[in-house]
Amino acid sequence: MIVIYTGPTLSPEKAKAILDAEYRPPIVRGDLSKLPRKTKIVGIIDGVFYSESAIAHKEIIEVMKKGITVVGSSSMGALRAAELTGFGMIGVGRVYECYRSGRITADDEVAVTFNPVTGEQIAEPLINVRYQLKAAETGGVIDRDQRQAIVELTGKLFYPQRTYPAIVSRAIEAGIITDAKGDQLLKFVAAEPLNLKAEDAVLLLEKIKSIAGR
Repeated sequence: MIVIYTGPTLSPEKAKAILDAEYRPPIVRGDLSKLPRKTKIVGIIDGVFYSESAIAHKEIIEVMKKGITVVGSSSMGALRAAELTGFGMIGVGRVYECYRSGRITADDEVAVTFNPVTGEQIAEPLINVRYQLKAAETGGVIDRDQRQAIVELTGKLFYPQRTYPAIVSRAIEAGIITDAKGDQLLKFVAAEPLNLKAEDAVLLLEKIKSIAGR
């Protein structure tokens, strides 16, 4: 049996099209103690950071001691995998690699707010904003200095406030970009939305499919 914890990063509906598994909401402390006995693989994508107690390292280590394979990516999964690679947790994707290498260290790089009923993401995680703005730079929408300044500004915002309209509005107020450039940036984001966390979640599902097929 495969159990996957996901939510705002990748909806269960989309995930089911890739991997047949039991999908559960973002993981919180205590969830792993409720796993069915026949569980063989656990995938952690999303987890709760602030509103409830986050999944503890020792909980993950305990289930791995029982022979359960635990794979993480994207959000809480990437963070815990980077911290527990030496204990046998498997990390997947670029967000995991960023944490593992130390390129990013803060939990709020992947933190978002989401609708507790629908699971729909409300704010953008900083790691996705970095990814999106790099694409905007590559596309000639903004230059390198503007990208770095907007990323720095976004990092100073409380994570629930990190929406693209709010980010662009603050960047205009700070004199980083003009009104016209702000409109151009918002149109670029709407036309070519990027989601690094979701891409990594797909990689996790494909990794687990590979492990299960061995």
